[in-house]
Amino acid sequence: MYLGLDLGTSGLRTVLADASGQILASEEAHYDVSHLHSGWSEQDPQEWINACEKTITALRKSHPKELAALKGIGISGHMHGATLVDASGEVMRPCMLWNDTRSAKEAAEFDATEGFREISGNIVFPGFTAPKVAWVANNEPEVFAKIHKVLLPKDYLRYWLTGEYFGDMSDAAGTSWFDVGARDWSDELLAKSGMRRDQMPDLVEGSAPAGMLRAALASDWGIEGPVVCVGGGGDNAVAACGVGCFSEGDGFVSLGTSGVLLAAKDRFSPKPESAVHTFCHAIPDTWYQMGVILAATDCMNWLAKTLGSKPAELSAQLGDTISGPGSIQFLPYLSGERTPHNDSTIRASFIGLSVGTTHADLTQAVMEGVAFALRDNLEALKSTGTDLKRVLAIGGGSASPYWVEMLATVLDMPIDLPEAGDFGAALGAARLAIVGDTGAAPKDIMTGPKVAKTVNPRKELSAAYNEAYETYRALYPAIKAITK
Repeated sequence: MYLGLDLGTSGLRTVLADASGQILASEEAHYDVSHLHSGWSEQDPQEWINACEKTITALRKSHPKELAALKGIGISGHMHGATLVDASGEVMRPCMLWNDTRSAKEAAEFDATEGFREISGNIVFPGFTAPKVAWVANNEPEVFAKIHKVLLPKDYLRYWLTGEYFGDMSDAAGTSWFDVGARDWSDELLAKSGMRRDQMPDLVEGSAPAGMLRAALASDWGIEGPVVCVGGGGDNAVAACGVGCFSEGDGFVSLGTSGVLLAAKDRFSPKPESAVHTFCHAIPDTWYQMGVILAATDCMNWLAKTLGSKPAELSAQLGDTISGPGSIQFLPYLSGERTPHNDSTIRASFIGLSVGTTHADLTQAVMEGVAFALRDNLEALKSTGTDLKRVLAIGGGSASPYWVEMLATVLDMPIDLPEAGDFGAALGAARLAIVGDTGAAPKDIMTGPKVAKTVNPRKELSAAYNEAYETYRALYPAIKAITK
């Protein structure tokens, strides 16, 4: 048996799978995010441990015999977080999360420093780990002075599980301390930001052993034999393992809290100025590129909360089929934006509101704004030489037929919808554990899900959506010019 842990921003999902990757059970536990100031986003790592204990306790109750036969654990986690521990392994401050943008000044300084883009293959975004730690150095020097290790969120959870400091290539690639082409920490980039290699965890590939489950935990959970904990990976890389996306030309679009358009790559081919992320995959000798928008379903959640409704209720007002773009434009920059703007200060806007605007009009505008932002991501990926012909849709937003059809039309490519079932990051984590324990080839374990339906672009509406997209593209520089 194998566990896949998916450490998300708002909760932990744990799945129990057999050696074929068939999921037998799944449990979830949720926690909160703290926003003390504008641009701040923090979490207490103890919440991750509490969530893990809660889900394992539930699995032990429902599947005691299966859990007792556990052989391996894989972990997926939200990237870029800064979890700072002292020499005794104690967390010194709340973890600064991926969508924490307070370090915009430090990020800009690093990004302007020779070597960062060239070695890391990426812009230094405010959400990345290195500028966050630099912010701590500038604002909390007493904490910075005591840093023994900087751990990414899933690697702190692994530390609790194993008592050992390990990380993996795919997660480390999002720190701005990593040589993504060489798949190793960069001593030069560490030195330029006042850090040392010994303050980083040792690195392994996603399916390689990264410690053994502590005996005390194994006993508490009723596990009979030794359990290996593998490297795991950053959430998008591990989600790609869950949907079989690791060969050149494979891709997926994720309509989750954030929005992602990801393409697997068989070589390292960065283009930092595009604001496309170029990271190591969780599979050896493989990379991926992705465009990221900071708010996708988060935009719908915000709108629903503001209107006193629920996202599904708002979506239902639009039906299942698109009929063309609306008259209102929405810029989905609730928390700033990454691809293609790298702008932590820009904020969301509605353009074209009138006295007759309805809830349905606002919902359509929000969905279109997210779709157009993902079109921005596609254009950025194209500029690097990436060529996607079709993608798989995952994430909560993919449950909306209207939104998926709109996205297929805006991106001008077929979108495959998988059959209902468990897949994604939790399954990908379990698959990495299976490969690590059994030595199976990734391609034999990390197969794609069966496609339930393919949604094709509505060609007769393409011209109208292209025209609306061009208007959308013109809005960012215009809004930026008056909000500096």
